[in-house]
Amino acid sequence: MKCRVIVDPQHEEEVVVYTHERTSLTDAIERLVLEREVSLVGYRGEEILPLSLPEVQCFIVEGGKVYALCGEQRWQMKCRLYRLEDSLPLEFVKINQSCIANIRQIERFTVSFGGSLKVCFKNGYSDHVSRRQMKAVKDRLGVTL
Repeated sequence: MKCRVIVDPQHEEEVVVYTHERTSLTDAIERLVLEREVSLVGYRGEEILPLSLPEVQCFIVEGGKVYALCGEQRWQMKCRLYRLEDSLPLEFVKINQSCIANIRQIERFTVSFGGSLKVCFKNGYSDHVSRRQMKAVKDRLGVTL
C-alpha cells in the first residue's frame, strides 16, 4: 500500500484511501479521521467541557435529555441521540432506544436465562441490549451467543 501526505494550507483537509477491500487497517484509518472530526461539548451547570470520545462510556437519554457518561461524571448534551449516532465513530454502537455504547468501555456482558444481554461498563453503569439491536451489537463485537 502506498501513502502520500500533501501539506497545502489552501485546500480543504481530506483523507482518501483506495483499496481492494475493507481491512482492519482501513477501519482504523476511518476511525482516526472520524474521531478527529467529531467535537462534542458537555454541559453541567455553569461548566462547559469539550469531551474526549475515548473517555465517554455511553450516551443515554433520561427525562428527555441526552447525557454523556464519562467515568463518574454526567454531562448534558445539546443534541438529539439520533444525531449523535450518525456522527460517532465505529467504536460506538446503539444498544437500545435510549443508549449508545462505547464498545471500548464495556467491561462485560451478562446473559440471562431468556437470552437477553446486560451491558456493564467500566464506570459501573449498566443497561440492557434490546432485541432489536442484538444482531447489530453481536456483529460489531464479532461474537456469537
